[in-house]
Amino acid sequence: MMFDRTGDLPPIGTWLKIPAPDTAEIAAAAGFDFVVVDLEHTMLSLETAYTLIAIASAHGIVPLVRVPDHRPSTIQRVLDAGAGGVLVPHVDTPEQAVAVARATRFPPLGTRGSGATSRAGRWGRLARADYLAFGNTRALCLPQLESAAAMRDADRILAVDGVDGVLIGAADLSMEMGLTATDPQVTGLIDDVLATASKTGKPCGFALGADPGRARELAARGFGFLVLGNDTSMLASAATTLVTDTRAPSGTT
Repeated sequence: MMFDRTGDLPPIGTWLKIPAPDTAEIAAAAGFDFVVVDLEHTMLSLETAYTLIAIASAHGIVPLVRVPDHRPSTIQRVLDAGAGGVLVPHVDTPEQAVAVARATRFPPLGTRGSGATSRAGRWGRLARADYLAFGNTRALCLPQLESAAAMRDADRILAVDGVDGVLIGAADLSMEMGLTATDPQVTGLIDDVLATASKTGKPCGFALGADPGRARELAARGFGFLVLGNDTSMLASAATTLVTDTRAPSGTT
């Protein structure tokens, strides 16, 4: 991975959903190892993503982008914007994994077009060999496994050249299966994928809420990276707590 472990913990990051540059700077100041700019479940534009990528990079943390779909044009644009990699939602088959992996790599490893005058190429100042090497060896391709079919085919998805790891989408997985996230059928699939990833030497990530105890538990189980909370929910939680505690009768908080 492009980011390193912090002590006993794997790399930890958070989702950025608010279209404001401050969020990336706050996340960096808080000590996150990476951020994920979320283009799937927000109204963020590519221009805003570009700004968030630049700020995160300037503050020394890795900017990843969750793209909204599998389109190579979208993947190419966020990588040329300087993203350290992409999370790709709903990768359900090895064939889809091959397609998104190839979209992140330059020929002959993939189909990504050259855009060395972009931010990723330092606007034409980075040596072409370094620009191509970064795209082919360091930019992360992280499919999200969010269906039972994807989970059962995790070994073949992880075996795809150019796939650097996977992120388990437990919420969509449990919803698709019509079960709770804690149902043994759901947790059993998650355990199987975690074991498979461990055998391949590729990290398996997990997204959760702002729950430090749960994060430490997942780290101890061997998850390779964790996405904790998001800027909108953290703001909402802090605002609600502030108002509730302020209005509470004296001596009850």
